[in-house]
Amino acid sequence: MRVKQDSVLRLLIVDDSVEAAEAIASGLRNAGIAVRAARPESEAELPALLGGALDIAIVAREAKSPTLAAVMQALDASGKDVPVLMVVDTVDDTTLLQAQERGVRGLVLRGRAPHLLGTVRAEWADLEARRAQRLLEAQVRETERRCDALIESSRDPIAYVHEGMHIRANAAYLEMFGFDDFEDLEGMSLLDLVASKDVADFKTLLKKLSKGETPPPRYELEARDQEGNSFPAVMEFTPAFYEGEPCVQIVFRRQETDPELAREVEELRQRDQATGLLNRATFLQTLETAVAGTAQSGAHHALLLVEPDHFVKLLQEIGLAAADDLIAALADRLRSALRDDDVAARFGEHQFAVLSRNSDHQSTVELAERMRSAFADHVFAVGERSLSATVSIGGVQIGEKIASVTQVLAKASQGVQSSVGVGGNRADIFDPGAVDRAEEERMRAWVERIRTAVDGDGFVLHYQPVISLHGDEGETYESLLRLRGANEGELVPPQMFLPIAEEHGLLWEIDRWVVGRAIQVIAERARLRKETTMLVKITQASLQDDTLARYIGEQLAVHKVPGSRLVLQLPESKVFTHLKQAQAFRAAVAAFGTRVGLEQFGTGLNSFQLMQHFEPALVKIDRAFIQDLASNPENQAKIREMSARVAETGAQTIAEFVQDAGSMTFLFSSGVDFVQGHFLAAAGPEMDYEFQ
Repeated sequence: MRVKQDSVLRLLIVDDSVEAAEAIASGLRNAGIAVRAARPESEAELPALLGGALDIAIVAREAKSPTLAAVMQALDASGKDVPVLMVVDTVDDTTLLQAQERGVRGLVLRGRAPHLLGTVRAEWADLEARRAQRLLEAQVRETERRCDALIESSRDPIAYVHEGMHIRANAAYLEMFGFDDFEDLEGMSLLDLVASKDVADFKTLLKKLSKGETPPPRYELEARDQEGNSFPAVMEFTPAFYEGEPCVQIVFRRQETDPELAREVEELRQRDQATGLLNRATFLQTLETAVAGTAQSGAHHALLLVEPDHFVKLLQEIGLAAADDLIAALADRLRSALRDDDVAARFGEHQFAVLSRNSDHQSTVELAERMRSAFADHVFAVGERSLSATVSIGGVQIGEKIASVTQVLAKASQGVQSSVGVGGNRADIFDPGAVDRAEEERMRAWVERIRTAVDGDGFVLHYQPVISLHGDEGETYESLLRLRGANEGELVPPQMFLPIAEEHGLLWEIDRWVVGRAIQVIAERARLRKETTMLVKITQASLQDDTLARYIGEQLAVHKVPGSRLVLQLPESKVFTHLKQAQAFRAAVAAFGTRVGLEQFGTGLNSFQLMQHFEPALVKIDRAFIQDLASNPENQAKIREMSARVAETGAQTIAEFVQDAGSMTFLFSSGVDFVQGHFLAAAGPEMDYEFQ
């Protein structure tokens, strides 16, 4: 089971080292996982932390306060399904055996980010699968209870048979065969209810069913009741599950009329009267059987939905009275394009469905094209009118990756709408197996696009004013990166392309572009006699060496810009996990007068401890503390605490994402130095805010 991309992972991290615990949380955040982490400092804190929502516990093997044993004991007492991962430096036989004895589900190698990420994702996916299974089991039990009640009240004689023996039967079934109670029938062979002349053939059928062969939709025979009286009957088979066991559901109907007439009636019941194709209900049963077979055997089938283009206009041409004649003509044309084993149905008022069995993607595409051409090249005669009609086709390959009726129908319907949206007379076939290949192509296209933007003029900066609450002179803007879109005037936000750039090692090049452009803009503003300070975001990729620091010095000199006009921002979590490199970088750019600050402040396990080691020039409080600020006393107290403690270090604070007047009113008295957000001014390509 795949975890939703926007899900929050709730972690309990137990490690005596705050830095090591923060490294675990940051490593997961760097991989794009939204992490909400908690770290107990003593065993006494465990019950409170375990009382809330929790997904995974990551515990250092050598942790002393609390110990691994204490964590396991507390989890056992809570009764929660929380997998525990143990952090170790090395793995040997003894470590594996100890982990198994203690109930640890997995080991995590310290300092190995890929191993941490892979293990956490696997355990998280397993946990979500167990939760989903428990939910589904509860839903299945409720569904079975309701179905059992419906079956019991049904007037149709219904029974469930496993390996030829009765395991369930409703009152109508018992009444038909003369039983007073199900206990008299339970465990009895189905053969005992078949007349002797049909026993041999019915045994053959039961053997086929036991081998997993598909049952016939209808089987006629002569049945006999408990008193030995024979009567003609027809049986309908449906694969089913009863109390978790695979079985066969049988509807056993008495035939009081001529058998041939009964067959004709049954045939009519399954057909659409206007077209002669299967009706929707019968087709859905056939589709469900095919989808179930795909999930179990891995066979490949295809579903195609066919819809005539501009059907309302066609009706206007021929008149509403001839609607059935038009539908019948379309159905006849559809039949002409099908193979013998393709199953067609009238699926909606003017929509057809085709199930193509044992059809790979290429065969499905060929069938769809054959159907499209059959309509496009034909002139329909409806009454005295002649007209042409094209169709839109949506198809989907039914395979292990998409083996549920709901998904299959949804994808096919999307294909129809896609075909209609571009004018019709075409087919759109979804192949789940092609998704991975398409994703690789998409990634390559994105990487090429980012490289082109770095080398050319593909990036642009937008600017949002950062406003002083204490009347400081000058103007301050934050630069925000955008990528030019494929269409004129279209801009792509950074969250769309920065993760791809990080994955392919392009972040440091983007940092150089942003910093270089920001310095150039500061110089342009200086020529207009505007003293502009620019806040620029950079990434941890630029901390690996002194390349960016040297580039900043060169650009400041070329454009004759004071270094104090440039303020660089690093995410708090990245500084925590790259502390030495961040300290070296801060010292290097300080030689030019350039300052470095922290953004997303307050999200770490111990943000103020980090400030003692890094000494930022400013901190930007994470937006999570600003949302609903006017009505959130807890966040208000946190912001006051942050402002006071940051001010003690000589740094300044910025509150971003200010969205309403109530938040602004509080911030005036909170001790925050600067504010920024849409309530004050939205980001845009121009720097025209009136700071005075």
